[in-house]
Amino acid sequence: MKRVLFPALLAATALLLTACPQTPPPPPPVNPSGCPVGPLSVQAEEPLNLQGLGRFEGEYVPGELLVLPKAGLSVQALRAEGVEPLGALPRGLLRVKVPPGQEKARAQALLRAGAQYVQPNYLYRPLTLPNDPLYLPNQRVYLNGLVGLEVAWDISTGRGCPPLVAVLDTGMLPHDDVQASFYLPQGVKLDVADDDADPTDRTTGNTFGHGLMVASILGAQTNNGRGMAGVTWGRYVVPIKVFKDGASETTTADIAKGMDLARILGARVANLSLGGKNTSDPVLESAISQARASGVVVVAAAGNDGTYGVFFPASLAGVIAVGAVDNTKQRASFSSYGPELDLVAPGVNVLVAGPSGDYLLGSGTSFSSPVVAGVVALYMSGYASERKAWPTPDQVYQCLTGTAEDLGASGRDDEYGFGLVRADRVMTDTTYCFP
Repeated sequence: MKRVLFPALLAATALLLTACPQTPPPPPPVNPSGCPVGPLSVQAEEPLNLQGLGRFEGEYVPGELLVLPKAGLSVQALRAEGVEPLGALPRGLLRVKVPPGQEKARAQALLRAGAQYVQPNYLYRPLTLPNDPLYLPNQRVYLNGLVGLEVAWDISTGRGCPPLVAVLDTGMLPHDDVQASFYLPQGVKLDVADDDADPTDRTTGNTFGHGLMVASILGAQTNNGRGMAGVTWGRYVVPIKVFKDGASETTTADIAKGMDLARILGARVANLSLGGKNTSDPVLESAISQARASGVVVVAAAGNDGTYGVFFPASLAGVIAVGAVDNTKQRASFSSYGPELDLVAPGVNVLVAGPSGDYLLGSGTSFSSPVVAGVVALYMSGYASERKAWPTPDQVYQCLTGTAEDLGASGRDDEYGFGLVRADRVMTDTTYCFP
């Protein structure tokens, strides 16, 4: 199940950069080259089918609860239990304030007063590790030497039928090598944490720039004569900011809102380079499940504490959990592992776009996850271009796990999952991927 989560950023060495373009990219074309249109299936908003008391373990917001009330439970009844409403969330949930330290007791009181379900508002943090400054490496060592991207790029660079890829993270920052890849639909509140349309990263400390770094691995502009290469060649990365301004952690409520927005916008891939040490979160699980039912492939970082047990939400059965290996294909010492692990990808000394317009080296499963999310996007683009339909999340899972390079003990194992993601095999396989 789930485990712990560690944030932490990377120190790194800066290289060059020029001024950043300020004009956002145009919206995706409606139906380029006869690509499939719309979601796999239109899903009505499902009511939450949750009962009872959530688990009060791990880290959660002091003095906050998420409540699913039954019909007839009034604000007056809530206040009679020492509970103050803070706001409504999707699918009938309420976020409420209670005295810090009394979360579980007040939750039990709410159930007696007529609530259907109550849980903490769990905390999540980005999953990265600090790293010593390093000079710009040659990305080919891991992007091609490990993942086999050059063969994959010969078949698809993700631009034939480009899937919209949602990055739920700290938001975006201007960077000359990434800015043109961001899809910023007008009038959409991409900052779900602060409820506004500007998804600019305003976090503080080591989390600042995390969303940009993750997005750059997945979708930096490629073949443009400067900077770094992305796993996809850029375009249609939608930054959904789930961290409040000035905060270094996020919550169940804000990630769930981000998942709902990704689904509504028609995203095909969602990357979650964050995690929590709670072992369950039914509210977030429901949001992810509904997104997956609409055709969204969810990829998440396994965690950085280097011990047994994959972090939540990567540990969910419907999420592709990604651990990290170094350039010798050995499990990174920090990479969490366990029976929920699905794949591994490069996660040590990975080149990323930095928040000062530079380039940095970073390590962490936060950076392994977007490698896999990018390979998912390449596969979905190639599949849709050829078959005129999007592959389902189950098809994507079968394709990536069926073509992974087996590492460690023979067959699936807890340290490497099904093995190292292999883009070259994904794009050429006729058994699991293009039957």
